[in-house]
Amino acid sequence: MTGLRLKAPNFWWTAPSTPSALLAPAALVYGAVAARNLDRGRRADLGVPVLCIGNLTVGGAGKTPTAMALGKAAIALGRKPGFVSRGYRRRGRSPLLVDPQAQDAAATGDEPQLLAGIAPTAVGANRKKAAERLISECGCDLVIMDDGFQSAQLAMDYALIAVDARRGLGNWRVFPAGPLRAPLKTQLVHASAILLIGKGEAGSAVASESARSNHTTYRAHLAPIDADRFDGMRVLAFAGIADPQKFVETLKACGAKVERSLGFPDHHPYDANDIARLSQEAWGHGLQLVTTAKDAVRLRSGPEASRMFLKECEVLDVALAFEAEDTAKSIIRQTLANFHRRRYGV
Repeated sequence: MTGLRLKAPNFWWTAPSTPSALLAPAALVYGAVAARNLDRGRRADLGVPVLCIGNLTVGGAGKTPTAMALGKAAIALGRKPGFVSRGYRRRGRSPLLVDPQAQDAAATGDEPQLLAGIAPTAVGANRKKAAERLISECGCDLVIMDDGFQSAQLAMDYALIAVDARRGLGNWRVFPAGPLRAPLKTQLVHASAILLIGKGEAGSAVASESARSNHTTYRAHLAPIDADRFDGMRVLAFAGIADPQKFVETLKACGAKVERSLGFPDHHPYDANDIARLSQEAWGHGLQLVTTAKDAVRLRSGPEASRMFLKECEVLDVALAFEAEDTAKSIIRQTLANFHRRRYGV
């Protein structure tokens, strides 16, 4: 029940409608299987604390920036964390330690390249084997999972659920009738806390549900890095991420004049036609091309034409900032405490 990456239909993010009603029988079956997996999955004990950054819905919600922020907090506390990721759309399935100097995004996936800039990172469909390589070969004493909440492959000591506050849970229906990866109540049983990223009424509804289920709700936002350089810039924004519009809104908040924008599916591999189209539009209207750090990783991993095209682009990078400064370290400490109780009963 993991690895779902597709262009989400519009009806997922609106009030329940005819399409969601027609897909309700399929959602019932899918939800039952997903719930069974969560409740009865054979979760392997790695012998080290495991912190999972997951989400409730199909698509992105800010998991990777959250994982990176928590990795930095763990390092600040004297731990040696390692990241585990599925490595979506990478070549091969065997567990692989990520080396950005020797491997490209085609070999590892795009997000693991970013994670590896913080701490040792391993990719693999079998998260247990990937994590074991981090422990045995890199000496990691804390595993941080970027996604994998629904896979139920590892015994988790803390599961932080990231939610995009602007989109929330959409129509609150289970796939394929909606974006939920499993029935909401089942997912919340296995969650430790909710992290609302950004602002929005949809996020307020999730916070209310979190309170009813006695979960702590943390808040954070994605803060642009070196934002001032985009102030007044006339741009063509493009992104192949789960929610390209969020990238556009972030650019506008930096003061950029977004005159044109193009959105592509999450993890989109740019080809020669994409590059030609983007270049022609930018040059034709005198605009600066701007994209995301994740898109830049894929372009950098492409053929020479792709790498040359990237030189024409500005890259807007972001970092997760928690509303309360001590949140990240508090989550790491709680993960360690939960591990100690799980292992030793105290």
